[in-house]
Amino acid sequence: MIKKVNILLVCAIFGYSTLTAQNPAIIRYINTYKFLAIQEMQRTGVPASIKLAQGILETQAGESDLVKRSNNHFGIKCKTGWSGDKVYHDDDERGECFRAYASAEDSYRDHSDFLKRSQRYAFLFQLDPADYKDWAKGLKKAGYATNPKYTQQLIKYIEAYDLQLYTLVALGKRKMEAEQPVYAVDGQAVPVVSTAAMVQDSEDIRPEVEVKALRLRYPEEAFRINDTRVIVALAGTPLLAIAEQYGVRYKHLLEFNELTEPDDIIRKDQLIFLQRKRRQGANAFHIVRKAETLYDIAQEEGIRLDHLLAYNQLRGNETPAAGQRLFLQKDAAQHTVAEVSHNITGTETAKLEQTPPAVNAPAQFRFVKHVVQQKETLFSIARKYEVEIEQIRAWNRLNDNAIRSGQELLIYKN
Repeated sequence: MIKKVNILLVCAIFGYSTLTAQNPAIIRYINTYKFLAIQEMQRTGVPASIKLAQGILETQAGESDLVKRSNNHFGIKCKTGWSGDKVYHDDDERGECFRAYASAEDSYRDHSDFLKRSQRYAFLFQLDPADYKDWAKGLKKAGYATNPKYTQQLIKYIEAYDLQLYTLVALGKRKMEAEQPVYAVDGQAVPVVSTAAMVQDSEDIRPEVEVKALRLRYPEEAFRINDTRVIVALAGTPLLAIAEQYGVRYKHLLEFNELTEPDDIIRKDQLIFLQRKRRQGANAFHIVRKAETLYDIAQEEGIRLDHLLAYNQLRGNETPAAGQRLFLQKDAAQHTVAEVSHNITGTETAKLEQTPPAVNAPAQFRFVKHVVQQKETLFSIARKYEVEIEQIRAWNRLNDNAIRSGQELLIYKN
């Protein structure tokens, strides 16, 4: 009897240590790329938990030969139409062609776009973004990987490392606190966001990513935003030193970043462009986060500040409101209800215009009526019309995110 109890005790201890063990390389990977995963979920809807789990699996937590040679975090092969850099790597067959990127951020963005633009993965974006199990199953079903255990491996990483929490952060249901628990990795304290480090924050439209986190969100070396070369410059760095280091004329560096002569020292950690920014953004619009300025947005999106102001009929001294949508590619006046309801007949549109306004609807906006389909969520509907979940709830007097098939929702567009 004593021997049997001892055996059970040893098994229990071994099982506990296996479940609680944390791989230092995986922890480092999560800490390095969690902000990118959150940012990409907010941009395209690919769940942050899924993106991080795929990154961990595909790169062996950043240690694989492929990722070190190519910055390819998701094992995406060249495919037809890829015109970027390439590397060749043994995978299912010898010497297969894989996409190569200038930075990890480029890989994260391309992965999102790869899923979003492919008809093959379109059904995934109708799923609940918080349902990581369905997403993991869907990726395997769509043929993302040939590994028969791909689904189980993604789920294992998500659950073992609480990656679901980053999805909740991106959805605005959780918020990162400044103080986070740490694990000892190579003798150093490494912060890791866990359940204890997250708090409910339903009032936030989306989580605020503080400026001090820039060095965590972006690579240390030069990278690209909107196909324009840029770096993260730390507070206190002389602009002249940056100009000399990267071979850019000082006056051009000021012009590229809409800075004036007195701005000879970087006052806060910020993005500094080494080339002239573009007239249009890579994205159609930007949703303003808390405490963001118009200048911050112009830098983050890699768009010239004067064009950002012109597209949105704003003045430089205005402060955008959290949750406000700013256009990045054409004038706000050009965005009409027709872009959303192009498949609605003139008679149906006339009927919609006779519907009384919903609560909190902006007076200058027009609306369309959306009939909820099976498996649709508020998140998927908000993404379809490029509005916020909170706006749909306010316009339709919804107390929560619960909707039913056949329900009619008013969606306001300017």
